[in-house]
Amino acid sequence: MTMSNKNGSGNELEDSSAEASPKLYWSQLESKDWRLYAAASHEGLCFVGSEGAALAELKDWAKARMPESHLVRDDAFMKPYLEELSQYLLGDRETFEMAIHLKGTPFQEKVWAALQAIPYGETHTYSDIAERIERPSAVRAVGAALGANPLLITVPCHRVIGKDGFLTGYRGGLEMKKKLLQLEKGAARG
Repeated sequence: MTMSNKNGSGNELEDSSAEASPKLYWSQLESKDWRLYAAASHEGLCFVGSEGAALAELKDWAKARMPESHLVRDDAFMKPYLEELSQYLLGDRETFEMAIHLKGTPFQEKVWAALQAIPYGETHTYSDIAERIERPSAVRAVGAALGANPLLITVPCHRVIGKDGFLTGYRGGLEMKKKLLQLEKGAARG
């Protein structure tokens, strides 16, 4: 995996080996008190990082999950994705219209589809998701699939809580999960 920079100025620095590899475009979202990285392919948004995390989180994910890709910073390409994310984080959007590009196992993709069916402002348990995908005994596997979700916020794993109602693990950290749930509860009341 290699990196280049294209920040809208038209200056793209690439080595010749990167020209043949698929591009993975990225940018940073800064909205209100949120700062996170996001990436998209030509198929759609494929990564939303943890709030406040370093660029290394995106690089590590790309190296592990899309090693054939070449990371290219392109703020113009990412603008429509970042606008929808920003609208959500400001409480002005409850659903997403952008294309997404999810790559996972068939089980993970089934779990991620079930997450997208959870309505804004609601929470479900890991058991609820396991039952929804007709694998009621796969609660731990559901948790693992949530942990592998590359699209925080847009594939809303933050809406999944423990059976006892407590917040449980979240790739972005429990503080981010709490913040997202509070955002949705506040906007739903608004």
